[in-house]
Amino acid sequence: MPQAPFQGLKVIDTTQVLAGPYTGYQFAVLGADVIKVENPHDPDFVRSVGTDAALNDIGMGTQFLTQNSNKRFLALDLKTQEGRNILKRLVADADVFIQNYRPGSFDDLGIGYKDLSAINPRLIYCSISAFGQTGPKASYTGYENVIQAASGYMSANGTPEVRPLRQGAPAVDYATGITAAFAITAALQQRERTGTGDHVDVAMTDVAMILMACQVTSHFNDGFEPVPTGNTMPLATSSVYPTKDGLLMIGACNAHQMKSLWTLLGRPDMIKPDHYNSPVADHDNEAAVLRELMLEKGASEWEVLLQTNRVPAARVRERLGDAIADPQFDHRQVFSNNITVPGLDQSVRVPLVGFKFADGGATIQSPPGGVGVDTDAVLAELGYSAQEISGFRLAGVVGGQASDEHHSAVSPARQDPTSVSALAASTITSEKERQ
Repeated sequence: MPQAPFQGLKVIDTTQVLAGPYTGYQFAVLGADVIKVENPHDPDFVRSVGTDAALNDIGMGTQFLTQNSNKRFLALDLKTQEGRNILKRLVADADVFIQNYRPGSFDDLGIGYKDLSAINPRLIYCSISAFGQTGPKASYTGYENVIQAASGYMSANGTPEVRPLRQGAPAVDYATGITAAFAITAALQQRERTGTGDHVDVAMTDVAMILMACQVTSHFNDGFEPVPTGNTMPLATSSVYPTKDGLLMIGACNAHQMKSLWTLLGRPDMIKPDHYNSPVADHDNEAAVLRELMLEKGASEWEVLLQTNRVPAARVRERLGDAIADPQFDHRQVFSNNITVPGLDQSVRVPLVGFKFADGGATIQSPPGGVGVDTDAVLAELGYSAQEISGFRLAGVVGGQASDEHHSAVSPARQDPTSVSALAASTITSEKERQ
């Protein structure tokens, strides 16, 4: 069995909500020892956020379950001096530290980048925030919906009648998590050359702008402003059409695909000399022809026929369950197998990652745990005695119960790599700290 890419890497994850925890999840999914630090008196609030009330009630809301598998859970009050001392000892041999609190708040506590890098010069310290650690809006706060509004992301979504429109899926949150994980990985690679760590500053608004990269470039070039057009694209051959029994999205965007489409439909007269300017100019005529032709078959029939002839097309899945049921996803192992939820007699499945390795890959070794379930084990690894740990608990510095059957006292990432497969796998500043 191959060694996981991040085997032996120690990551301290102090984040909450989606983007930050999703950053840590990327490392946990590939074998790192990710220790999630939560306030024992005010843990990650998305533990109680999700579509299943029973899971919310036991602190295992679906929003929490999505990106916290394979982590260990330490309940530590960083507002106390003793808690910060424990964190500093934890960081002394760590590789990565991730936080998403209000910019400046960790500096005020004496656990900012300069403080922790003085203890561990090789530390990669990642700060995730809404608007960045610097700039005139550094103190501003926000979540996915606020970021979509502030960045102009909403301006491209909607229809002429309903605009601007928030995108439903928290794309900026998850794109921020992936961006942060990539940036940390780049910093780790840089550390191999320089021997020293770095401060990675990830802003959700920056990520939102990158998600609109081609539109931003057009704006810089000619003042282009996105105009929401719903499912109607500039190219008629790349738009949505009703069929006999549902909607079909056609994606013929280049000259070869357009030629194949019109030839297959028996309309070679519609083929244009170029693949963009001429079709855009003839959009209304092409759309009228396609609207009539698409009614001749059902959406699934069109999907198979067009794809077989190398023309991009897909039946519009109007329900998420319909899309998830596609056997392609099981074949690709995009989702985990069933995992047991601590404290509840049921199992769940969560998304893993959007890539595959030829050898190894993402698997879930342990489900998300309760608040501080690994506190005793982690503190013992740091050299604290049982008496000291008991004193910390009585003083409210730490919390949580002892490790249970789901969490080993020894980090999976520090076991013999031949016995461990690749582990499975944020957001913005903590709600409490940012308000």
